[in-house]
Amino acid sequence: MSEQAADRAEQYRILLVEDDDGDALLVEELLFDTDLPHTLVRCRTAADARTALAVGPVDCVLLDLHLPDASGLETVQAIQVGTHAAIIVLTGLTEPQAGVEALAAGAQDYLIKGKVEPDLMQRAVRYAVQRKQAERANAALQVGRLRAEENARLERGLLPQPLLSSTSVTASSRYYPGRAQALLGGDFLDVVQTDDGQVHAIIGDVSGHGPDAAALGVCLRIAWRALTLGGHRDQQLLHLLEQIHVAERASSDLFTTCTLLTLDPQRSTATLHLAGHHEPLLLTPDGAQEITAAHGIALGISPGLDIWPPTTVTLPTRGALIAYTDGLVEGFAGTGTDRLGPQGLVHILDTIHAPDPGAHLDQLIARTRTLNADRHTDDLAVLRLDWHSGTDKTSSPLVSLQ
Repeated sequence: MSEQAADRAEQYRILLVEDDDGDALLVEELLFDTDLPHTLVRCRTAADARTALAVGPVDCVLLDLHLPDASGLETVQAIQVGTHAAIIVLTGLTEPQAGVEALAAGAQDYLIKGKVEPDLMQRAVRYAVQRKQAERANAALQVGRLRAEENARLERGLLPQPLLSSTSVTASSRYYPGRAQALLGGDFLDVVQTDDGQVHAIIGDVSGHGPDAAALGVCLRIAWRALTLGGHRDQQLLHLLEQIHVAERASSDLFTTCTLLTLDPQRSTATLHLAGHHEPLLLTPDGAQEITAAHGIALGISPGLDIWPPTTVTLPTRGALIAYTDGLVEGFAGTGTDRLGPQGLVHILDTIHAPDPGAHLDQLIARTRTLNADRHTDDLAVLRLDWHSGTDKTSSPLVSLQ
């Protein structure tokens, strides 16, 4: 599209801030003599200009530096706060340096009164608007880069490398934010193996989204690892985590759901403690099923009054456990209004065949996201623990159970 065609397709909304009637008339005549389609509003003071900018959108501000209520660079600063409009400073013949200083203060261009022709006015307005749009786009890109770096740092805290010393147990995990380019939420997970051979895992979900939830999730995840390696277990461990949760949360309405899981490969048992969280799913050669387990209340709901009863289940010699956060099952199960839920997840698991645990999780998440069609946007984290006993001669971990 040519520049002339682009001008015809868009009206430039221009705000002239000038207290001198003679200078204002000259600017109006210059704009009239251009081919620039525009609407013009005039203000006499910086205060009136801020009011006009708040009332309706403006593409470009033509700004005199000497107003009754502002003078010099403070005029630019007073106008540019809270607006996305481009600013062109109008300077006198004796103060060209003021225009250069205005550019450093944030204006997009400057014009010297008495040396402006219609063609120059038209180009200045068009280019200033485009330059302002480019500046905003670059600023948005910078914000995106900073957000990506922040997400990467938070993700390392929320989703660490498992500490596993035995080859009979493997851990696979996945995390997806609820919205494109969103900050990480408070979903977290971790896996460690202690000297007695037991494998300990946690998966949790801090309520809410954004930096406060993510920071609390990182704090709880690191505390869990340190406390677990220090020998704390079961309800005592949950009470300590709740104390940390209450002390570190940014607001009193934040709570955390989580599952503690202790896998004993030698005894083929798993012990669960649920704090307001979903039961894990058990994968066996007979298919997938939801484990029936006792529930306790989420951390931070009733500090000091909680009891989290244990549930111990007997495991096959070879199998897998899948623990997950709400985002995996709270989406829709298709085009209707039914939610997927744990049973819908079990049905999907019974139809997946994949070459390894990671690919298995990828297919599981892809199926749920396809059914949901982006109608529900919560974060999701999934942890899969595979094991095989010493008597199981199969070298590869359990993946497809059909």
